[in-house]
Amino acid sequence: MKLKALLFSTAAAVLFSAGMSQAGPKIVSGPGAEPKCFAPWAADTKYLQWEKKKGPYKVAIVNGFVGNTWRIQMIKTAKAYAEDPAMKGKIAEFKVVSTGTDAPAQLGAIEDFINQGYDAIVTIAVAPDGFDRVIRLADKNNVVLVPFDNVLDTDKVMQVNENQLEMGRKWGQFALDELHAKGVKGGKILEVRGLPGNSVDRDRSVGINEVFKKDGGKWEMVSVVGNWDDGTTQKVVADAIAVHGKFDAVVGQGGSNGVIQALKDAKHPWVPIAGESENGFRKAIAAHSADGLKGISIGQSPGLVAIAMKAAVSALEGNVMPQLISVPLPVATYKELKDGENYWSNLPDNFFTVNEFPPCGVNISGPAIMAQNESNTK
Repeated sequence: MKLKALLFSTAAAVLFSAGMSQAGPKIVSGPGAEPKCFAPWAADTKYLQWEKKKGPYKVAIVNGFVGNTWRIQMIKTAKAYAEDPAMKGKIAEFKVVSTGTDAPAQLGAIEDFINQGYDAIVTIAVAPDGFDRVIRLADKNNVVLVPFDNVLDTDKVMQVNENQLEMGRKWGQFALDELHAKGVKGGKILEVRGLPGNSVDRDRSVGINEVFKKDGGKWEMVSVVGNWDDGTTQKVVADAIAVHGKFDAVVGQGGSNGVIQALKDAKHPWVPIAGESENGFRKAIAAHSADGLKGISIGQSPGLVAIAMKAAVSALEGNVMPQLISVPLPVATYKELKDGENYWSNLPDNFFTVNEFPPCGVNISGPAIMAQNESNTK
């Protein structure tokens, strides 16, 4: 009887202990660490805390699509930041893989890094859902999984992003305001979309179209898919001009250099253009704003990867973190562009101009980024 009681007591203690040591993050009260850097998305954003681990850590970047300049610069930025003195001593092993647009391939790569004992995995999700299995596996192994840029439709992981819906609204509103200023109350708007099937493209497009629908003007929205790539965008914009003739404004999610080149080649008059933060796009706005190219450039910075890496390490150190971290939108219009400050006449056109995050102590120089390459690491 004593032995049976002892066995029962031991089993109960094991079960109690297992129940107390919940895998994955706990939901806790805020505020979180470094609130100026890791700002909560909204007042009701919940806070998460992972079990503290001893560093240095094994960190992996699992990218999907790599076929445009933004993704290439993002990977280069991740490698540069891993070598930055602020981060280098905290990372024992760093790997980067790009798996393409196939969701099972990306999920498999994440699972593989979890099974290899990596402490944190930073990822750009190829789709906003379908990640439940790897989230459960990460929680089971106390791995910090951090989607950024293309995020997931879940509150089960910590995520880092700019407000894509608001970005779309700002683009749309700028174009609309410029048209109204010229007395234009209706016409054709060319919308250049990004990579299909992910949350960023979806949310930006919703914001853009929401603005024009609310206006009540007679707007005809013509949509083409540019994949956020300059070459692809140039082709689809050129095709759209050939089919539809003149547009009254262009609102593009990316590939903005391609928009400019297509308009030039077609001898299309300059119109209000909303786009990303490519250096060449900002150069063009600065050069031609007096000729009618009234532009707004909002940067979805490739440097978001650095904030996601910093957030992952902070979580591994046991800090309280917002579940959804908001990075402010860096906006520059034709009225605010200054050479050497928010664009550079001596840097390539396809360089993305926004890579500084002062509240986070992150400032990755252009030369440090350009010195890296986008290949997978072994």
